[in-house]
Amino acid sequence: MTSTTPSPHTAVTTTEATAVGVALGRIPSGLFVVTWRDGDCDRGMLASWVMQAGFEPPMLTVAVGHSRDLLAAVRAGRPFVVNVLAESQRSLLGRFGKPDDDPFSGLTIDRTAAGIAALADAAAWLECRPQPEAVGGGLSVGDHVVVVATVTAAGSGGEKQPLVHLRKNGLRY
Repeated sequence: MTSTTPSPHTAVTTTEATAVGVALGRIPSGLFVVTWRDGDCDRGMLASWVMQAGFEPPMLTVAVGHSRDLLAAVRAGRPFVVNVLAESQRSLLGRFGKPDDDPFSGLTIDRTAAGIAALADAAAWLECRPQPEAVGGGLSVGDHVVVVATVTAAGSGGEKQPLVHLRKNGLRY
């Protein structure tokens, strides 16, 4: 197999962009619903770029688009919950991907110690507190901000398998 790496100053051709999109799409990720409180309201968004980032203390990263409301909560230092969706929860993708109404309507939720919604049927949930360095905005490169957070509490849905996601094109949602 031959591969070439274009110089950073060389324009990527349509063929190369297609190959990059296909290759990026083959990187598996989980699917997650990140929840937080905004005053008295539960908020949530669909996320796929979540990764463990440390053992001691347990930490994770979440990549968040610049226009997402979660960034205001992170910048204020407010906790959030990463709900690991189970294979059986595929129907939640539309609810939290582009919500029109209350995405929590009809769902069974538990409350974490911080009062944040944890989806009762999730494979797991992790309550997180943004690291002080992330409160200023996290690592902002490109079209997303990488937020680093410490896991402060967690719960498991037992033996439920997490929902794994592959994209047809890794250059868009």
